[in-house]
Amino acid sequence: MLLNYYATGVGMAVLEGRIAVVTGGAYSLGYAFCEALAAEGADIAIADVRDSADAAAGLREKFGRRALGFKVDVSDEASVAKFASELREALGPVEILVNNAALFAELPALPFHEYPADLWDRVMAVNVRGPFLMAKHLAPMMIEAGRGKIINIGSGTAYKGMPEMLAYVTSKAAILGLTRSLARELGPHGVNVNTLAPGLIESPSVLEHPHNLAPSEKVIRSRAMPRAGVPQDLLGALVFLASPASDFVTAQTLAVDGGSVTL
Repeated sequence: MLLNYYATGVGMAVLEGRIAVVTGGAYSLGYAFCEALAAEGADIAIADVRDSADAAAGLREKFGRRALGFKVDVSDEASVAKFASELREALGPVEILVNNAALFAELPALPFHEYPADLWDRVMAVNVRGPFLMAKHLAPMMIEAGRGKIINIGSGTAYKGMPEMLAYVTSKAAILGLTRSLARELGPHGVNVNTLAPGLIESPSVLEHPHNLAPSEKVIRSRAMPRAGVPQDLLGALVFLASPASDFVTAQTLAVDGGSVTL
């Protein structure tokens, strides 16, 4: 469950009237991100390969914001370009982009020498090509407006490594470089680009795949705050990076993992 603050929709509306896109926002951690942004006054576009009509309807009912679901494959440029055009017409130019869609929970744990090359390619297509394509097609709207926030969802595993998850860890390490380079290019246009790097979060998608929880006790012991991470632990950091409070923060990684990684 989310914190009551977000579940009730009571907030200071620091994002009032802004349009936010959340990829992979129909479910699990992505939907928690949508709720947090809507609670702060943002209108939401869910970009997901899943059917997101019910998720969007839930946001409209709970928060009274405009919310629409779009069928988007973030790894396919034609799909992303079509979404960008439909988004502008339906809601207006985007001001906040949360690149959340990624393959993780459903991935098998395999030694690197047994990892199928086609699965490696699929992970890179969703986890790296996806954020690149979304930025490529949505950032021009931000440049036009002279402001915008891109928040790439990374992972603490990019700093620590993780056995038998080589493709995922490598993809999240790539996100760090993507963030820093995009920040350099987009900064002169008033667009901030940062990475939010969670530790292991016990989200619905993770809980559905028990193999992800096998290392949880070891992860918890590595933390300065030795407890499990849950979705609401990330929401304050997300809102900060999406809001005017972070207008002079760019090219940074904010690790939210209870102090497991120290940057």
